[in-house]
This record gives sequence, structure tokens and C-alpha cells, in this order.
Amino acid sequence: MPTPSPVPKNSYLGTYQSNGAFTDCYTLTVQGTISLSELVEAFYTTPLFKVERWLLAKALGVPSTDDQARQLARSETSHFSAWEVEHRSDSEILLSVGQTRSWLSVASPTTTPSSTMLYFGSAVVPRRADGKFGLAFHALGGFHRLYSRLLLAAASKQIAKIRNVA
Repeated sequence: MPTPSPVPKNSYLGTYQSNGAFTDCYTLTVQGTISLSELVEAFYTTPLFKVERWLLAKALGVPSTDDQARQLARSETSHFSAWEVEHRSDSEILLSVGQTRSWLSVASPTTTPSSTMLYFGSAVVPRRADGKFGLAFHALGGFHRLYSRLLLAAASKQIAKIRNVA
């Protein structure tokens, strides 16, 4: 199961943390070398994330498909469902919608050769001038932490599934 981790300071997500936004980060180390493209495709095509995609399609009128997730993974588009790519490199991607940011990254851990550390994190920029968040934000915190861990675990399983099919 993914574990909470400090936000890497020099990451796209780290910029939001240093500017006072709420940030969180979860990591999971998996065997083998995983590219950012593989992680992005797997993350956005998991059965769990498809529930979120369905909700966004119904609530905001922004449907999305697995093919569109693959296009995002391959840098063929900068839009996916409600998100827009804010920054991207070979090892990380930051997507934005409204006040929220979603961040995915891959890294090779120095302590475990032949493995990849998968990262998933979020940022929420406060609306209020005092930098505080409202009751709804705090009420959903426990759900968000669990959901984030489940999403990253599901992405790890989806990577294995995609690799076995290909």
C-alpha cells in the first residue's frame, strides 16, 4: 500500500507547497523500470479512476476515454477530462483544474536498484485571503487521503496488467 511521503522540494508540486498551498504526496516502490507515460496511462485508466471520470462527465459535462488518457500519457494532448497540463517533464506531470492540482512522478530509488518509485500528490490553493480552508475541505480530508492511496495502488496493479497484455 502506498505511504505518505514528503513532497520533493524541487518538484512541480513542491512549488505549490512552498507557496502555501495544501499539498500531500504518496509513494509506492515497484519492481522494474516504469516510465511516466506508463504511470499516467495506468493511473487514469484504472477501474477506480473511471468512477471519478464518470462523475466528472455527469457533474461537469467533461467526458473522457481511455484513448484520451493514452494521448495524455504520450504527450499528444494537454487536456484530459477537466484537467489541463500545467507542467510536464520526462519524470513528472502536473495537471490543474480550478484550485486543485494533481501530480504524478516516477523516480529511480538509489536504495533499490531495478525498481521505480511511483508518486502521486495533490495541491489545493486556498480561495480565502487568509490562506485557510473551509469546513468542506477539512471534512473530506480523511476520504482524500484514503482515496489517494487507493488510486496509486490501483495504478501499480494497472501497470502490471497493461504490461502483461502488451
